[in-house]
Amino acid sequence: QVQLVESGGGLVQAGGSLTLSCAPSTRTFSSYAMGWFRQAPGKEREFVACISASGGMRYYADSVKGRFTISRDNAKNTVSLQMNNLTPEDTAVYYCAADRNRVKIVVPDYWGQGTQVTVSS
Repeated sequence: QVQLVESGGGLVQAGGSLTLSCAPSTRTFSSYAMGWFRQAPGKEREFVACISASGGMRYYADSVKGRFTISRDNAKNTVSLQMNNLTPEDTAVYYCAADRNRVKIVVPDYWGQGTQVTVSS
């Protein structure tokens, strides 16, 4: 059974914003570092952002730093990615991931099924 479920993807114009959400289905991930990866057409999957179990430490890829914000609500067991000032280069399938490491994602232990984000020029 799917343990991470993403939502919030869609079509947006360049300069616009979207918020992605990730929620567990059959497991509690409050003790896991969680984050987001993406895979654009013709490219390999790349790291986007992650957040520690406590929410106190956040890490971002250089390509999204200053534009994207990751957050989590452990009471609700949800993780969100606020994406602002989107560009066509942000077009990709975005995947939620979780790592037993409490601090950061190194090698994800769990993956969501992905949600498509398309940014038009």
